[in-house]
Amino acid sequence: MKEKLELILKNASDDIKNAKSVLELDEIRLKYLSRKGELNSIKKNLKDLTDEEKRTVGAFANNVSNQLELLLSEKSEELYKIELNKKLEEERIDITLPSDFRPQGKIHPLTQTVNEIVEIFQGMGFSVVKPENSPEVETEYYNFDMLNFPKEHPAKDMQDTFYTKTAPNVILRSHTSCSQIRQMLTQNPPVRVISPGRVYRCESVSARKNNLFHQIEGLLVDKDITFADLKGVLNEFIRIYFGSARPTRFRASYFPFTEPSAEVDVQCIICGGKGCRTCSGTGWLEILGSGMVHVNVLKNVGIDPEIYTGFAFGMGVERLTMLKYAINDIRLFFNNDIRFLRQF
Repeated sequence: MKEKLELILKNASDDIKNAKSVLELDEIRLKYLSRKGELNSIKKNLKDLTDEEKRTVGAFANNVSNQLELLLSEKSEELYKIELNKKLEEERIDITLPSDFRPQGKIHPLTQTVNEIVEIFQGMGFSVVKPENSPEVETEYYNFDMLNFPKEHPAKDMQDTFYTKTAPNVILRSHTSCSQIRQMLTQNPPVRVISPGRVYRCESVSARKNNLFHQIEGLLVDKDITFADLKGVLNEFIRIYFGSARPTRFRASYFPFTEPSAEVDVQCIICGGKGCRTCSGTGWLEILGSGMVHVNVLKNVGIDPEIYTGFAFGMGVERLTMLKYAINDIRLFFNNDIRFLRQF
């Protein structure tokens, strides 16, 4: 029996020495040291030996078992290091190689413009109107009546405004100016806010117009506010937004909710005021409408026009984005063409 144990030790040692992988080593362990292995089979026959033989052969069998465990452990560590080094070599990354390009999403150019404009006016002390004071689904009362629109004003016609089937006077707001009313009804002067958001009008879609677009409304109401304050705020905005001071002009205009009213033009960014196709040869580009808050509007919201005055302005986000980046078609903002959006 001792000779069999010596033969098992020799064969197992040779097998362990010649093993090429950890998996192969596990098979050798099962062959010799498992419950059904060769070494355990011999141990089961110890009961047939004399007591003296049991002590001698049993001690030798345990010694063989311990030697094999030690050999297996040493070989396992050796093979693990070999396989680890091989794996590290195969998976090695050369950090000097150029990385793969992974396209990333970007903020939409209109959102970039809104964020930039909001940041500029916040720097001048304006705060953003809360969502509850700037709903997109409005009533004629806030969208027209409280803003001093005459009952027969053409803007109320079906061909200009989107009316809903919910009720005859429920509409999709045609401007963000209605947020002025809601804000002044919930906040006593002084009021200094801006209100960005979507607006809707019955327009034929073209390179210059869309039936959905974005506006930013501004409102400042306080004591002793004059038209000079309006000009100062807007000229500072233009200087920051376009990156430098640009010639501006205020042209007399008409809006039901402001008096006096003015449209603001900047010198054409494309031709520098010489006249081109973009500015229709005038050298000027209109960017926003503005004016002093109408006395009737202040009265409608319960603000005494003898004590307080204010100014308001509204600008189209698409128009400002198109002017700044020389974009000639408003539809590009809504087509989701990745080639266009990647430029921003």
